[in-house]
Amino acid sequence: MVAGGSGRRFGGPKQFLQLAGRPVAAWSVAAARTVADGVVLVVPAGADDSDSGAPGPSTMGADRVVVGGSSRAGSVRAGLAAVPEDAAVIVVHDAARPLATPALFAAVVDAVRSDGADGAIPVLPLSDTLKRTSEGRVLSTVDRAGLATTQTPQAFVAARLRAAHRGAGEATDDAGLLELEGATVHTVPGDPRNLKLTRAEDLVVAEALMAGIDR
Repeated sequence: MVAGGSGRRFGGPKQFLQLAGRPVAAWSVAAARTVADGVVLVVPAGADDSDSGAPGPSTMGADRVVVGGSSRAGSVRAGLAAVPEDAAVIVVHDAARPLATPALFAAVVDAVRSDGADGAIPVLPLSDTLKRTSEGRVLSTVDRAGLATTQTPQAFVAARLRAAHRGAGEATDDAGLLELEGATVHTVPGDPRNLKLTRAEDLVVAEALMAGIDR
């Protein structure tokens, strides 16, 4: 569970703010718990310190809390180091997506276990027209056929995920690192309600969406 970001665009560590009576990260941990034997929560430096003002690890429900790195990939690697070596499937999720449902977690795990893929990710088809722009000018329209946006949770064969991170590469998601290794990554239908908290107003939207989600 990656919660190591500083929340610059949000204005602070969004993963510890209250959402419907619980910290944002606690919702994500609870959903992960429905498919996982154990949950590792990766937090920013200082967030595991009781003097930092952030909620203590015990309020999040994770089995282990570790300090992340200077990048998302670095934080995932910190979490991987705390995952038991005998784990067969590892799920990586952004704690800033507190509306991810148990059903979505189950879908990516089932895809890895039953489809023989190295990984599985939720995706949503693009609905907006895409433009390539530069300095305030439109350069061209991008064909959106075959393009999709990705979400977390993302599930992987543990050995393939560890191997992809062994080179200390960087990517915006873990599937990107596996793709560079030639791994097979399958897709499952994403959930349009699986909002990633990026800006302060997203918390208000998440509160409204939470009422309509079966948790």
